Amino acid sequence: MGTRGSALALTQTGHVAEALVATGALGGRAVDLVRVRTEGDRLRGPLAALGGAGVFVAALREAVLDGRCDVAVHSLKDLPTAPAEGLVVAAVPERVDHRDALCARDGLTLQGLPEGARVGTGSPRRAAQLRGVRPDLDVVDIRGNVDTRLGRVPGLGEGPGDLDAVVLAAAGLTRLGRLDAVSELLAPSTMAPAPGQGALAVECRTGSLTTDPGLAAALRALDHLPTRLAVTAERELLTALEAGCAAPVGAAGHVDDDGHLTLDVVVARVDGTAHLRTSASVRLPEEALRDRPGTGRADLDVVGRFVDLVVPDDDVRAAELTDRLVATARTLGRRVAEQMLAEGVADLAPLGPGRTS
Repeated sequence: MGTRGSALALTQTGHVAEALVATGALGGRAVDLVRVRTEGDRLRGPLAALGGAGVFVAALREAVLDGRCDVAVHSLKDLPTAPAEGLVVAAVPERVDHRDALCARDGLTLQGLPEGARVGTGSPRRAAQLRGVRPDLDVVDIRGNVDTRLGRVPGLGEGPGDLDAVVLAAAGLTRLGRLDAVSELLAPSTMAPAPGQGALAVECRTGSLTTDPGLAAALRALDHLPTRLAVTAERELLTALEAGCAAPVGAAGHVDDDGHLTLDVVVARVDGTAHLRTSASVRLPEEALRDRPGTGRADLDVVGRFVDLVVPDDDVRAAELTDRLVATARTLGRRVAEQMLAEGVADLAPLGPGRTS
């Protein structure tokens, strides 16, 4: 199993490895982790200037294609939306909290930060939304792993302590056991998350799904259909918008108790002075729905919890239903993108071919 060498990547991959073994489908085979150094780990500078989060992916994909690894684990928000020849995302495990988290000195909230406070992020999406909520903030571009970023804030780690706060993904902090550093979990209405945030992608060679039935069965068991539908809609939106790495696009999909797949989207101007927000839903087929008590719409809006979806036990019928559901999610993502483009969203952000500003 291929992984980057950062503490977060190793933790995420370790969780996936344990989950695959726990399915029992691997027939007692052990899972070995193979560390792969990527361009994103080697190069320095703003991610947008280096080609976006996709710089963390190429070397892992090469390791799978040339047989050094059987599968690779990616943070889904880092995965380019274009398909890779010879590879398939065979499993999307259940998503964890997709929100962004403010990690500030002295437990300060976003509204409680003093005027002119210095807040670090390497994400144009986060920077634009921060400036939209607090135009007085000094938003500083930063890179580095979680510990390095937390070290930029006094009292949160070893480092220069030269910032008042940083913004990180709640999912990563959860997986690393560092929720103690969070001073505020930011509601999606304040800061819409990145498409795919909080989710992982397990990628393998396309041929492995037929040549290694044990691995294929383990990956099927690990795949979480409601998460797959949500991130499919989010990523199809990016594709249809032709949104590059510098485009401040936030999107959150979820399946609610009423059997609807909903996609909430915001596109912001880079300087935060304007934004366009929209939401759309589609009803899922009745045969795929099953009630799950105790999950209300208010909770869904905050933490992205999901109702269960049910598929037939028969593999052929299950695959047919899954394909229908995924096609529905893609249609929703495209429909929302087309609506936003018609409303002039390309005037706000770098969208479309060749657009850089």
